[in-house]
Amino acid sequence: MFGINDRAARTTWTVFLVLLAVAIVYSIKETLFLFIISLLFAYLLWPLVNILNRRLPGKSRNLALAIVYVIVIGLLFFGLFEIGSQVAAEAGALLNRLPDLLAKLQHPPPAAAEHPNSLKYTVLAELQRLVSEHSQQIISAIPHLAVKAVSAARDLIFVVLVPILAFFFLKDGDQMEELILGLFPEGFRRKQLQEIGADLHVMLAQYVRALVVLAAIAFGAYAAFFSLIGVPYAILLAAIDFPLEFIPIVGPFVAFVIIMLVAALSGFHHLLVLLAFIGLFRLAQDYMMQPHIMSAEMTMHPLIIIFGVLAGAEIGGVLGSFISIPALAVLRIVYLHLRKRRVVLTREVIAPPRL
Repeated sequence: MFGINDRAARTTWTVFLVLLAVAIVYSIKETLFLFIISLLFAYLLWPLVNILNRRLPGKSRNLALAIVYVIVIGLLFFGLFEIGSQVAAEAGALLNRLPDLLAKLQHPPPAAAEHPNSLKYTVLAELQRLVSEHSQQIISAIPHLAVKAVSAARDLIFVVLVPILAFFFLKDGDQMEELILGLFPEGFRRKQLQEIGADLHVMLAQYVRALVVLAAIAFGAYAAFFSLIGVPYAILLAAIDFPLEFIPIVGPFVAFVIIMLVAALSGFHHLLVLLAFIGLFRLAQDYMMQPHIMSAEMTMHPLIIIFGVLAGAEIGGVLGSFISIPALAVLRIVYLHLRKRRVVLTREVIAPPRL
């Protein structure tokens, strides 16, 4: 009709709907990120909730949730009180010294040139060159960073919303699953959706637990070793590395750069020892511990991980980088299930009829 091909019209309409869905998702990305973070936090607590739910009399899930939340709040309070106070003190001391450290780099003492072949001299010389080229931008950026920190503090309401939303995911997760499956009639599509959901459930639970375990190991190792060899601001540097461990490859590298810069600026004399320790730890963490902790579904080529992290950062900043890897893993699981179904259908079509 009117010279319009029906197939082309259906294809155009499908493309339009897909683009409209992408535009809607992008426009509400902050809300989606909040729900995704809440879901991942729920997966972190889910094993403990299930264990308590099975052992409590009457299998009261609400009571198990209450006990878990009391434990989590207690641990967070202890961590913020014991570790957070020291981190805040070291951060304040570093910020107070930062202008003096930058001034020393702009006008280094003669002793800095005594050993031109040393690692410390090389790092300091490179820092001096960068600071001399961008000194005004660095100094003028300090007040802006403080303003950003204050504005970020206003978004603490999202930190409060995460455990609240996670509570509802844990409490009513089974009902939500039944509601979604109820949208599909009985048959293969519903069965396939159940299989995909089961694989995603296992993958996300393993991924979140693995991230927390690996980040905790890194924090403990860095804090202990930095304190042992006398690295300035040891707990602060370990605390900076902890959240960056949640961003594969890129996060640990950024933490490494920050640690080396702060140590060099603070006049630490054993940069080579520090460099060797971080290198050995990354080898052990990334190639020995991580493969044993991470599930097979999360195993990806480093180029894919870097692309996902950078693309996630372009779309959603830090949160986008954080959820990029599980998002790629979800797409991979869905693709594998669809390919498996296509193979099955192909075999059914070409298989000879039975006599």
